[in-house]
Amino acid sequence: MKIVFASTPSQEEEINELVRYIYSNIFPLYFSDEEICQFEQLGILHPTEEFSTLKDAFQVMTCIQTLISILESSPLDDQYAALYNKNVDTLEEFGLSFPFDFEQFLSVKGMRHSMLSIYTKADNELII
Repeated sequence: MKIVFASTPSQEEEINELVRYIYSNIFPLYFSDEEICQFEQLGILHPTEEFSTLKDAFQVMTCIQTLISILESSPLDDQYAALYNKNVDTLEEFGLSFPFDFEQFLSVKGMRHSMLSIYTKADNELII
């Protein structure tokens, strides 16, 4: 008999928070708003189903966190390519689409820092 622990709702929420972070903090550095809108429509990084085990959810969280760390690193370097590809492959095994090559991020790094995006969080907010 084998005991398997199911993923928890808090893990599912954490995965959703990490995906939102990528959409609001990572993608605007590399892509235009129109492209990011298309990514949402295509379901990039959106889980198609709940993760069956605790281990699966932790693996997905770790992969997304690793991708965030790599893509936020400065300077973005070829030394991360193998780690990037391994994590993208793992995400795809769990049904999360991330169809970007590492080279796409290398070629665009730093080109959109000055652009405003509807996906980034506001630096200040007025509460009424």
